[in-house]
Amino acid sequence: MEQEKSVLRWGGLAGLLGGVLHILAFVVVIAGPVGGREPDDLEEWVIFPDIRAARIVENGLYLVALILGVILFLALYRALQRTNLASALFGSVLGILGLVVLAAGALPHVATAPLSDLYHASGATPGEQATLALMWQATWGIFGALLAVGFFVVTIGLIALGVGMLGAPAFGKGFGWVSVVLGVVGLAAAVFNIVDPPTPIAAVTFFAIIIFQLVLGWKVYSLSRAS
Repeated sequence: MEQEKSVLRWGGLAGLLGGVLHILAFVVVIAGPVGGREPDDLEEWVIFPDIRAARIVENGLYLVALILGVILFLALYRALQRTNLASALFGSVLGILGLVVLAAGALPHVATAPLSDLYHASGATPGEQATLALMWQATWGIFGALLAVGFFVVTIGLIALGVGMLGAPAFGKGFGWVSVVLGVVGLAAAVFNIVDPPTPIAAVTFFAIIIFQLVLGWKVYSLSRAS
């Protein structure tokens, strides 16, 4: 029993902290020197040396938030497995798989910073700079694909976990429907992003994941204190 409480406690705290870090990463993008620019925009390419530190902070916060999300999904599996093993297993596995895909693309500056260094080198010719700019956009295309797939898979996991919560007395229909609705809304935005990329609507999926981590993180932590 004490070990189960520990799993729920740390899983809940991880979810809450992950949600907060997601918000901080968003604040860095909007309120910092990045100024809300799209990372694949050539305007950012030109000024990347000036915002490099901000991008590194943003990406670092984002990666840690995703890792903490994995811990929350494991705790949700533990909390739901007795009442609905199928939904708990499939939902947590899909959620973790989606977060792993997102984590694979969480540090784009590792790939793009060397290109920026070459672009801004004193000896770079206009032709070389044009080629590097195309490589920059192509690289961001790969990260965009990882983001689209990750969002799609994670939201299916949210729906599956929500279905499991509907029949779990510890969560009740309220938290179950919150998870299902967040998953459906996030999935719709993710599908739209796959069909017509890139689109600002993808941000809806991002916020759905943040809300899920905060709400379910609080709930799972509460279960650790009540059980």
